Amino acid sequence: MSDVAAPPIDQVTLQVVNNYLVTTAREMGIAMRNTSYSPLFNEGLDFSCAIFDAGGEMIAQAEFCPAHLGAIIYVVEWTILEIGAENFHEGDVVFHNDPFRGGCHLPEYCVIKPVFDDGELIAYTACIGHMTEVGGKVPGGFAGDATEVFQEGLRIPPLKIIEGGRDVEAVWNIIMANVRTPRISYGDLRSMIGSLHVGERRIHEIVAKHGRARFRALGEAIKDYSERRMRAEIAEMPDGDYPFEDHVIENDGVTREPALLKLRVHIEGDQLTVDYTGSDPQRRGPVNCTYGVTASATYNALLHLTDHSIPSNHGCYRPVRIIAPHGTIVNVAYPGASVGGNSEIHPHLVMAIYGALSGALPDRVSAHDGGTSALVAVGGVHPETGDTFANLTNEGCGWGGRATKDGNNALCIPNGNCALQPVEILETRYPMLHEQLAIHEGSAGPGRNRGGFGYTRQFRVTSEYMRISCFIEKEEQQPWGLYGGGPGRNSGMYVARAGEDDFRTFSEACGVACNGKFSDVYLREGDRVRIVTSGGGGYGDPLERDAAQIEEDVRQGFIPAEQAEAEYGVVLDDAGSVDREATARRRRESEVPS
Repeated sequence: MSDVAAPPIDQVTLQVVNNYLVTTAREMGIAMRNTSYSPLFNEGLDFSCAIFDAGGEMIAQAEFCPAHLGAIIYVVEWTILEIGAENFHEGDVVFHNDPFRGGCHLPEYCVIKPVFDDGELIAYTACIGHMTEVGGKVPGGFAGDATEVFQEGLRIPPLKIIEGGRDVEAVWNIIMANVRTPRISYGDLRSMIGSLHVGERRIHEIVAKHGRARFRALGEAIKDYSERRMRAEIAEMPDGDYPFEDHVIENDGVTREPALLKLRVHIEGDQLTVDYTGSDPQRRGPVNCTYGVTASATYNALLHLTDHSIPSNHGCYRPVRIIAPHGTIVNVAYPGASVGGNSEIHPHLVMAIYGALSGALPDRVSAHDGGTSALVAVGGVHPETGDTFANLTNEGCGWGGRATKDGNNALCIPNGNCALQPVEILETRYPMLHEQLAIHEGSAGPGRNRGGFGYTRQFRVTSEYMRISCFIEKEEQQPWGLYGGGPGRNSGMYVARAGEDDFRTFSEACGVACNGKFSDVYLREGDRVRIVTSGGGGYGDPLERDAAQIEEDVRQGFIPAEQAEAEYGVVLDDAGSVDREATARRRRESEVPS
């Protein structure tokens, strides 16, 4: 439609249009979920959708996967820089999955569509999603012992996969020739592209109503509004320097050496800087973060700690400065491996910022969550169909306790916000039979508000063979508690070979260097795998926990009676009820004199 001068923008119109754009991004995600092929998309929801203005700045995104918050911004930025906005045409779609060009990690495919109105570029729709199969050395794309990006899969810089509305067959052929499950990968990629068309259609509708000039002005106003509100939030935080350090990995899948993360949060007025200077050099194994991952984690943490009603767009990030030295675990140098940085280091960056600000914002932060995405990739040939299969699961762990309530139980960690894939779906699609799916008893860190519980998933292989790879943390280190809260219990990966009753670690049974990070172990029919995930840390003194809450945890079988008595200072009778008077005496005796 014709471009005319934009009238002034009132607050009601701004909110209506912002909600329209966010709803559009949600609708994009729903369309993608409903048309995708893999359980990682249609059950796990490991994707994000967003809308960008003509300048490449994000103006709206849906609440899918926070791990993509920063990376999708840089992916779009890199794409525009490399191809050039002047070289986009109506009907184009760009494909990109290079972690060294703004991306998260190699399995995150990103597709971007320029949107035109009467020949003028007015916006971009974008979708980023974790593809189940991307080639590389192992099915499922998660090689726990990779040492360089070439082992992690097919890496493609920004290229047009559709040009002028027609498929670029050469690009499609290259991608599908390099994955083990081309039918599934093709369907998932088509679902991502389909989501872009949904966004494009809705943008045309709102431009038809408001005109191009007003649409541009509304986008700027929405970003400015978010910036003002974020600056106001930061201005309310106490000025100062807040340092924190933590060993964020136990090993890198290649060596047994942990990695140290150091950061300093500096608050001055309405500006906030997160400086990661002093963090360890990048590791040989795939535990390094790209800059996009570190930015996503930083933004993720700050959005958790500020008013949730602030629209999440480019304006939120203007008051935030990030310093991430190149060649370190928070900004990997080419060609370092980084597939695990997004899943395992990202949540630790979020938690480290929580730790740094725990003194300044005690009512907003939580104790450490379970600290792992606990990614398990499997592949092989299905005995009933003869088709090659590959799948990746995000396992659930416990979240950290907080000032107002207990941590959530058995959920994907907050940075992912993904859903667990139901065992019924896994058994329908893959040759496995589940023997257990249960809360990891006693795994929650004790506290006035305890951490959440992890879980145990156990399955038996029902095909001649199955290949398994793993990326899991917190087997040795425990998720820390806050303000007197105790740590959560550890995670673990175990296997019992066919005919064996006892489970052993994969290191013991299969000889892998690092039990929680390994690649391509061959399982045989009848082998059983047990995945145990960690609990979250507790918040506050366990001796202050309400007796009724402890009774309920014991009654549900979440905490053994003897553990409840030891950690919470309670006295239980034979029925599992708390003896209030005896408990009060015991707790008084347990108090440390001031």
